[in-house]
Amino acid sequence: MSVTYLKKAPLTSATDAGDVQAVVREILDAIEAGGDDAARSYAAKFDKYDGNIVLTRDEIDAAAAKVPQKLKDDIRFAHDNVRTFAEAQKSTIQDMQVELRPGLIAGQKAIPCGSAGCYAPGGRYSHVASALMTVTTAKVAGCGHISACSPPRPEIGINPAIIYTADICGADKILALGGVQGIAAMAFGLFGLPKADILVGPGNQFVAEAKRMLFGRVGIDMFAGPTDSLILADKDADAEIVAWDLVGQAEHGYNSPVWLVTDTRELAEKVMARVPELIATLPETNAQNAAAAWRDYAEVILCETREEMATVSDQYAPEHLTVQAGDLDWWLNRLSCYGSLFLGEETTVAFGDKASGTNHVLPTSGAARYTGGLSVHKFMKLVTWQRATREGSKGVAEATARISRLEGMEGHARTADIRLAKYFPNETFDLSGMK
Repeated sequence: MSVTYLKKAPLTSATDAGDVQAVVREILDAIEAGGDDAARSYAAKFDKYDGNIVLTRDEIDAAAAKVPQKLKDDIRFAHDNVRTFAEAQKSTIQDMQVELRPGLIAGQKAIPCGSAGCYAPGGRYSHVASALMTVTTAKVAGCGHISACSPPRPEIGINPAIIYTADICGADKILALGGVQGIAAMAFGLFGLPKADILVGPGNQFVAEAKRMLFGRVGIDMFAGPTDSLILADKDADAEIVAWDLVGQAEHGYNSPVWLVTDTRELAEKVMARVPELIATLPETNAQNAAAAWRDYAEVILCETREEMATVSDQYAPEHLTVQAGDLDWWLNRLSCYGSLFLGEETTVAFGDKASGTNHVLPTSGAARYTGGLSVHKFMKLVTWQRATREGSKGVAEATARISRLEGMEGHARTADIRLAKYFPNETFDLSGMK
């Protein structure tokens, strides 16, 4: 394979999390031991907030009154799309049963988690879309209780649009808590909440580490790193659109990788020249993030064929993958490693991030090699069951007894023996195993 790096990233998104781990462990331990009071203390320390933690109905209604009607309409538009897509996903999960052999029946049931905790970032950017993606999907899945949590601003509280969104999407309780203390409150069942069975939603490195540490005690959506995006573009791609799509994703943060893979040097050079110019037009903070991401983490890769382009893309396994190239069906059928795929110039990652309906909580840092993003399925447990007639259990018991003895598990074998003896007292079986 002939691949040329026209721009190579000097850094990668992997960082030493040692200090973060120590800080998060200390906070989690303190809150688990100290309960509500400890969580309030950390809210005062980190969020500079001493207001009400669990929002009342009056506070939720007051926040909704501050949201402009046009923004409410946009949020409801996005909510309808996310809900409709999640409902379609849920319809793909079916309870089923199959008679494996005469008298031996096994089945599957889909059972929603009892309690979900949904985190919506509210620091540098107020992520209305994260509340949309997490709360709506948990609601469609059928979770019995949904908590939504977002960082409050000093003396202000949670962004009113996030409160409005979490409420219309179906949150049972909304907490004004950010960071590790918010995650801990949902996981440990503080402030009168049920303990969360699963924690979902993006956040900074402290939020991500808290979820990682709690995994096992609770479920989580995924281990999340900095967001990343890759664009596959051929000679017919619009360089200006490609450049803007790269810039739009680079503004997430200083360490958010963006990659361009193309088979056309001319396009690559146009995009590389244009990106810094576009970054300079952004608001100051956005421009700083995008400039650092482009300088330190971005790559531009030149391939000879579209097959090479697809191979490179699968190797990177990006969170977001955009195709701006001909023969979109070929790419859809060929590509296999991505969190979410955006086919053609007419769609873009920002559509999926905000309003088109697919979920924006997606695998980062190459995790798309083995997992997809947040979906209604993540909130549901696929469990199995079985039953048998006495005649149907006969062959299973014989096989179980012999396999168990081969493995040296005599107790297992005797649970089969006793059934054969009871159900078929007049028959003789060879249950010695295969020594």
